[in-house]
Amino acid sequence: MNALITILSFLVTIGILVVIHEYGHYWAARRVGVKILRFSVGFGRVVWSRQRGPDQTEWAISAIPLGGYVKMLDEREGDVRASEVHRAFNRQGVAARIFIVLAGPAANFLLAFLIYWVLFIAGLPGMKPVLGDPPRNTPAAVAGLANGDTVRAIGDEPVFTWTDVRWMLLKEAVKRESVLLEVQAENGAHSVKRLDLSGVTKDDLDRDFFGKLGLRPLKLPAEFGRILPGSPAERAGFQAGDRVVTISGQAIASWSEFMSHVAASAGKLLVFEVEREGRRIEIRATPERSGDDAKRGRLGVEAGAQVKREYERMTTTVKYGPLDAIPKAAHKVYDLSVFSLKMLGRMIVGDVSWKNLSGPITIADYAGQSAQLGWITFMGFLALVSVSLGVLNLLPIPLLDGGHLVYYLAEIVMRRPVSERVMEIGQRFGLALLLGLTFFAFYNDLNRLFTG
Repeated sequence: MNALITILSFLVTIGILVVIHEYGHYWAARRVGVKILRFSVGFGRVVWSRQRGPDQTEWAISAIPLGGYVKMLDEREGDVRASEVHRAFNRQGVAARIFIVLAGPAANFLLAFLIYWVLFIAGLPGMKPVLGDPPRNTPAAVAGLANGDTVRAIGDEPVFTWTDVRWMLLKEAVKRESVLLEVQAENGAHSVKRLDLSGVTKDDLDRDFFGKLGLRPLKLPAEFGRILPGSPAERAGFQAGDRVVTISGQAIASWSEFMSHVAASAGKLLVFEVEREGRRIEIRATPERSGDDAKRGRLGVEAGAQVKREYERMTTTVKYGPLDAIPKAAHKVYDLSVFSLKMLGRMIVGDVSWKNLSGPITIADYAGQSAQLGWITFMGFLALVSVSLGVLNLLPIPLLDGGHLVYYLAEIVMRRPVSERVMEIGQRFGLALLLGLTFFAFYNDLNRLFTG
């Protein structure tokens, strides 16, 4: 079932993004009078097609679902009837050609903007960035951050959830400098702490760099509330109020650690050391396999009252009105675009690991995971990939939209089109570069798949 969800989610993601991108080219070409011969979702052999419209445009689905294209009337690609020469792409002015090329990436940015606008109106759920005790000698401990502190701002930017904190610190971490955190203590007092990010390496960015910094959420105890009737927990003898201390010798410091350990132990006998009324006892239990996911373990207990109260206190929903959401969505798209370019630049100079480059396998994995977490998470993922696709296509690489823009800008400067020979050399270079990037992306995908 998980594999099916992953495949379907990936196809939906790629399908939406490709259709939006190519429709941008299609729409712009139609606006300036260029004839469209084919609109294809996918590459390679056409597996389905229909002809529609006054120009009998072929709408097609092709065999390789990793992109798409809009084929326009062009004298460089075949004979054109004299009556239709004025509708050929190559006969259009340079401004019209730039308009057509830019429309594809612009459509991706517009899609991301609309998605974020809807999400900001609907409300983005999250956990408030309440800190737990940082380990000794970590940057968080050196900065003076303490248990119960809530991060309110990073630099000049306010933050409301752990997602905000992670995003802001990721942007700052690539600079390897210090950043100011405004925090609110449990007693309500505000203070500013300086967090040193200079020790974050390029490999840390590909892992959990929060652990390197010593930042971790406030931990809620693994204390039980109601024991579900007929569950493995009831059969084993657990009682409401029990607090788990260890599982099979491994220390358990929080409810989330308890849940993770149980979820990963379906069908396995576990030895629980629990604290009950001031004394410690040992209980053996085997988590049963969940009905929704056969690989996921379930013990059959609910969180205790304290855990529930703290969880409710730390959850929040960030939402805005329709007008306020417009600049927020625009800033989000701009922020992601600039950060993507900066990360790519730092990859080129070696400041950031090439392990951050992802391919279709990783995209499919995240598409499946986000789909299972709900429509809000999936739509956020879709917007993120849409921005990435828009940025990628604007890179000055032949075969991509950005490469065509370079040719057209050169045409403006030289006042004549770029020669066929130069374009041919550029096409070969672009193909080699894209194949190299594809190789790296697939290698990273397979490495993540088999090594985690």
